Formats: sequence, structure tokens, C-alpha cells
Amino acid sequence: MTPDRPSVKICGITSGDALDAAVAAGAQFVGFVFHPASPRCVSLEQAHTLSNKTPSNLMNVGLFVDPRPADIQKALEAADLDMIQLHGDESLRDIQIIRGQFGLPVMKAIRVGSKEDLDPVHSYEKICDWLLFDAKSDSAQGGAGKSFDWSLLKDLRLIKPWVLAGGLTAANVAQALSILKPKAVDVSSGVEDSPGVKNPQKIKDFIEKVKAADGQG
Repeated sequence: MTPDRPSVKICGITSGDALDAAVAAGAQFVGFVFHPASPRCVSLEQAHTLSNKTPSNLMNVGLFVDPRPADIQKALEAADLDMIQLHGDESLRDIQIIRGQFGLPVMKAIRVGSKEDLDPVHSYEKICDWLLFDAKSDSAQGGAGKSFDWSLLKDLRLIKPWVLAGGLTAANVAQALSILKPKAVDVSSGVEDSPGVKNPQKIKDFIEKVKAADGQG
């Protein structure tokens, strides 16, 4: 990626084919979901196998929703993770404990439906390494395939790097990047044939669209 192009995170990897496609197309991050309610949840055995196949220049991200420290510990013992993504209602104190205990960078997801949802952003920014903005949904913590009003983030000034997520696809990511300039974009359901089943061609198409985006947001 050139400096004005965002990195790409392919989240919800559950198979070797999806992982190979993400690596071949040039993703910088892959996400492994450890939330049992998600159709993209991987077993510890799957996480071990997949995370140990990734090249050293790719970041393995473990996604958790309101985890107990013991849950994270088990995942870290099984999988080669480089970053912890918190996608629930974790408090500032929860994040401080997790970051301190495990010594890995933390990405905090913030679900956005209105401007008011951005009120805690700067508090989270003080203690997190990355922020991720996803669409708010009543039915899921993420991966629901819904986008939000990207203009809500237009005037947001952040010091920490941030990720745009929520309903991104090869068909709309260029539009999103014409409005915003995130450090990275995250896609899960937008490169799937069904929940949890990634399509290697859709992964390739998505990353190619990001690489071709004009970056004028």
C-alpha cells in the first residue's frame, strides 16, 4: 500500500482458502473471531492452525466481545495473535486491565448509529492503540453487513489510527474512501457467500478496489 492508501483487514477468517486469498491479495491484517455467538467463531484448534500460517508481516487480530481475561489467555495460548480487538461494551477500566495484562496492542470497536455514539471516542483513544468504527445493530455485535452514515466521521480528529468497518464491499469501498481517510478498512460479510463462508474472489476484488481508490477523502 502507498502511504495514502489504507491497509486492509479481512475479518472473520475461518478457512485456509480465505486466509490464502487475503495474503495473496495483499491484506495487512486478518481477524479471528473468538465470540461464540458469531457464525465466524473459530475453535482454538482452528485459530492455532490458521494464525501460524500467516507471514510475519501480516497482523493476526483476535476479536473478543466482553471477554473475561481467562478467555483471552486461552486464545493467546492457542493462537499467534498480534493484536486484541474488543467489540463489545468493554469499559475503559476493562481495556486498561486487558492491555496491561497481555501486553498487546488493543483495538476498540465503537458502534455508530448517530453523532452521540462518538461521545466516548476521545476517552477510548487515550488508552487504546487503534479505534474501529462499525455500524450499530440491534441484532449483532458486528459482521451484520450494514453500513452507517460515513459523514458522521468526516470532522472527527483523531491522534490514534482508526479503521472503517460496517457493510463495506467491493462495490462501495471506493465511495467510502472518497469521503473518509481511515488508516485501514475492515471487511467481513462483504466478502462472504454466506455468514462465515468467505469467497476468495470477493476478497481479491475488495482489496483491488482499495488499492485503486483515489484516496481523496
